[in-house]
Amino acid sequence: MKTARHEYLVDNNGRKKAVVVPLAEYRRMMEDLHDLAVVAERRNERPISLDRMRNRLKLPRRANRNC
Repeated sequence: MKTARHEYLVDNNGRKKAVVVPLAEYRRMMEDLHDLAVVAERRNERPISLDRMRNRLKLPRRANRNC
């Protein structure tokens, strides 16, 4: 993860109250947050095999590869 310098909005006492984040970075953060919410929501679901998922998606089976 890249670190970036952000601008802060401060109150009259100089305490940081908000941060200004580039829009592209904000969108990535929101997408990541959504992905994490989906993972948490599905945490207790029973896993399925790759072959079964391929069948659901109507994808062709791949030949076994020896790694």
